[in-house]
Amino acid sequence: MKVLLVEDDATTIDYIVKGFSEQGYNIETASDGHQGLLLATSGHYDLMILDRMLPQLDGLKVLAALRATGNETPVLILSALSHVDERVKGLRAGGDDYMTKPFAFSELLVRAEKLMQRGQSKPVQTSIKVGPLEMELLTRNVTLGGKELMLQPKEFQLLKYLMEHANQVISRTLLFEAVWDYHFDPRTNVIDVHIAKLRRKFEELGYGELIETVRGAGYRLRQRF
Repeated sequence: MKVLLVEDDATTIDYIVKGFSEQGYNIETASDGHQGLLLATSGHYDLMILDRMLPQLDGLKVLAALRATGNETPVLILSALSHVDERVKGLRAGGDDYMTKPFAFSELLVRAEKLMQRGQSKPVQTSIKVGPLEMELLTRNVTLGGKELMLQPKEFQLLKYLMEHANQVISRTLLFEAVWDYHFDPRTNVIDVHIAKLRRKFEELGYGELIETVRGAGYRLRQRF
């Protein structure tokens, strides 16, 4: 999947690029409206993330020009302009979604994925199975190798996220935002503590190697080992 980010704030650019790159996306950037429009109209992108207050050409003008060419690339507007009237302007101008700053990367990623996958309907999921692990989402019952696992609420949420992204390397930043619902603090070891608790419970049932630590990148739930 290829993403175009049009944003002029260097910190925001680094944050978004890092997050999408960690998830395996190819992301290109433009720091002003003219450059963003040029890239958007000359290449193919699965998603465009667009700031509104841009140098040289305002984000809504970029969007209007893009739609005028018949380009239907999904556009997620990401802006500090948070008033409802501003959000309505963005959506009426052709935006497919609108998020306000400050934002959590986990939410941005989910919204981006939904836009890129729109039109693809999926049945409601009530259970997840990854190798010897089975999770019933309605009853919150979890079994490993046919034996029940007793999990605390955060352990359940953490395992659920890992199972939903089995065989993928998930960064600590994304895990923290997805499970604890606020921005990652690199000084905390809460993720490591909960991963260690899960591993101990897995080890008791003979599956100690199910969660893999990928040095410098994050964690991966292995479907086969």
